[in-house]
Amino acid sequence: MTSSATGLVLRSATGAPYRFDPGTLCLELLPTGGPSAFARYEVLHEPADLADWAGSSRLTPTPAVAVSPEELVAARALRDALWRLALARAEGAPVTPADLAVVNEAAARPALAPSAGPDGERAWAGPLTGERLLATVARDAVELLTGPFRDRIRMCSGERCHLVYVDTSRPGSRRWCSMEHCGNRHKVRASRARARRSGEPEEGKG
Repeated sequence: MTSSATGLVLRSATGAPYRFDPGTLCLELLPTGGPSAFARYEVLHEPADLADWAGSSRLTPTPAVAVSPEELVAARALRDALWRLALARAEGAPVTPADLAVVNEAAARPALAPSAGPDGERAWAGPLTGERLLATVARDAVELLTGPFRDRIRMCSGERCHLVYVDTSRPGSRRWCSMEHCGNRHKVRASRARARRSGEPEEGKG
């Protein structure tokens, strides 16, 4: 899997930014929208939107990808298949062969190719197309689905949070999409519940 510690900057329902690291490139594509109930979060409306996503992903250096309308349609199809596969793994349910076929077909195409410069700088060899970007994402998904963390794909334990991540922590005890978002909200709720039980003032109140 492509590795990085950066993650994505998302916004809560109140507009507050927080950092979410799903642990791998392919799962970074999921917050852009998805099938069924996730369609209301769709942000991949134009080819430039997929290029923007690539620029905010963990791919380094930032690839300047040229995306066609057809490649945008393929990106949404790959993302939706990844959603269903990730949820199936998280729930311990069987995966759908049709969704695996979408991933495998994309992974079989040429991916983005890294190159090394004379001074040790890293770059991407052309052409930087949407198809190559999707192949890179799909190959990352294959590695996740067949690798040592395939049973650590999880959904955030936060109330009404559906973000999916791979738990790469040593103890395998990650529960939240982000400690500064759902983790913190859980701590506040737990503190208020303890205060109500003990008759003490709730946190944040005099």
